[in-house]
Amino acid sequence: MILLRKLSFARAGRPLVSDASLQLHPGWKIGLTGGNGSGKSSFFALLRNELHAETGDLEIPAAWRIGHVAQDTPALPTAALEFVLDGDTELRAVEESLLQAEAAHDGHRIGELHMRLQDIEGYAAKARAAEILAGLGFVEADHARAVAEFSGGWRVRLNLARALVSRADLLLLDEPTNHLDLDAVLWLETWLTSYPGTLLLISHDRDFLDAVVGQILHIETGQMKLYSGNYSTFERTRAERLALQQNMHDKQQREIAHLHAYVERFRAKATKARQAQSRLKALARMELISAAHVDTPFQFRFREPEGVSDPLLSLEDASVGYTSAPLLDRIRLTLRPGSRIGLLGRNGAGKSTLVKLLAGQKSALAGRRLEGRHLKIGYFAQHQMELLRPDESPLQHLVRQEPLTREQELRDYLGGFDFRGQMTEAPCRHFSGGEKARLALALMIRTRPNLLLLDEPTNHLDLEMREALTLALQETEAAMVLVSHDRHLLRTTADELWLVADGCVQPFDGDLDDYAAWLVTQRQRGRQAPPDQPERQDVRATSNPTSKKAALAELRNQRRPLLKEIEKLDKQLAGWQDEKAQLDIQLADPELYAANDRPLIESLNQRQAELATAIETAEARWLEIHEKLDALVALASE
Repeated sequence: MILLRKLSFARAGRPLVSDASLQLHPGWKIGLTGGNGSGKSSFFALLRNELHAETGDLEIPAAWRIGHVAQDTPALPTAALEFVLDGDTELRAVEESLLQAEAAHDGHRIGELHMRLQDIEGYAAKARAAEILAGLGFVEADHARAVAEFSGGWRVRLNLARALVSRADLLLLDEPTNHLDLDAVLWLETWLTSYPGTLLLISHDRDFLDAVVGQILHIETGQMKLYSGNYSTFERTRAERLALQQNMHDKQQREIAHLHAYVERFRAKATKARQAQSRLKALARMELISAAHVDTPFQFRFREPEGVSDPLLSLEDASVGYTSAPLLDRIRLTLRPGSRIGLLGRNGAGKSTLVKLLAGQKSALAGRRLEGRHLKIGYFAQHQMELLRPDESPLQHLVRQEPLTREQELRDYLGGFDFRGQMTEAPCRHFSGGEKARLALALMIRTRPNLLLLDEPTNHLDLEMREALTLALQETEAAMVLVSHDRHLLRTTADELWLVADGCVQPFDGDLDDYAAWLVTQRQRGRQAPPDQPERQDVRATSNPTSKKAALAELRNQRRPLLKEIEKLDKQLAGWQDEKAQLDIQLADPELYAANDRPLIESLNQRQAELATAIETAEARWLEIHEKLDALVALASE
């Protein structure tokens, strides 16, 4: 078992947890929760012997293998399947010893090693790794592709697959669902449920936690407390302990009223009956959820739109995609005031492309996109964080957006997103991913949109901020189109579900459970979309038979500058990642802070933030170029 005895630990001189004493038993699946900066990742570092306790003891069985997901993956020439198998270090050691024994013609040793291979199921290792890769969205053709050919998000999946194949006794997973689509999230949920070892899981996805864990280890005000049961049970227990019923009453009643209104509206409508039943289940849990989040630091709402049009936005037989080939064809979609649509579909089916078309950031290849006279779009996607000015504070961003508004009103508004005190005036270059996401959301919400287009808005957000966003979305009068792998957010804010699949966009008759069943059916049929080719699975060339040779020459000409840019980006990324890794090590060294050289520390932090921004921008461009190259390859092959 894992034993904590009067354990205290800190990071960079800042105390995180004091005097923790508890036992974690073998085979337990434990959700590690707590606010940002409470010490969750530091506890993982402690378990991996990368951080040392200030006082007390942390005991882990010496024979245990510890598996975790690496943060970075260099651009390796290794084939994806072999890279994943490298995660099973004992398997690789036995294979290497076997080669040596065979070279030495040591029959006795060869027999021993084959017995060990059988004991660790080494003969089935490739099949096991292939199954994990398939579950995470890879197709068989990807097994031989070099790791360097995958984009950043897909390398994260490879790292996750490597951790899962490791046969670890203790598996440490920190936000494993962040780079997964709903299909992969559901598969991982099933895999972890049957995992025989001990699991420690950090996740801000409540449905995922509920399905996987049986205990919650919560860090709060410097203390670690162990709760039995899943996340919902933890919420109930903590809510009972908080006993602040009156303070949460108003918030709770708004959520209940919203759900009641939906149920009454659609209970008798056959096409919506299953979704109404889903809302009834959410309603039964609402009191418990609200109670557990009564002390949240986040409190905000959408401002009422200044005007509306009916319809707000329409797509009439629209097609969208890359170059001249449609990914989605003949889209007919009308967004009216009050529309609340959740988009479903496998990774690469075109959900983000559709949202970009709705936002006006991509042009239709055919058909029409018609805007209402008073349309005002609030668009949030991950690239919105890149538009933040690194040298400006949250207050400066907001003043630039609303120069005539009183400063105190802007400060009060930012406080609802937990930007308070000095943080209000701090340059956002030093902010974490979650803090930047909160700021981007705050700026978007303040514009008073009447149509919200939200593409994975909960990435980087903790549970408290997700709950506050859920409440705000339930209250707003704005129409909404939402892409999210957070099932709780989809279930409690979307009134209708639309499926993006096979080049089409159409209403989905069912709820999220029905969608999970649909995914299983698709997987069984072997209709897996290839990764790193998002937005192109149904690409069709509009070829001219009389000039096919000229068209192919033109495609080659289009590829050359893209290939040169990819080569340049690879070199830049390698240099930046190496420099950032060195800075990360330097900034984690307590001796740096003991010297009290503030100018040096600020300089290192500034350079670290600059590198992080440069790497994120370059990786996004790298992925964009590969998408274009994939589309060109598809056109050439036809």
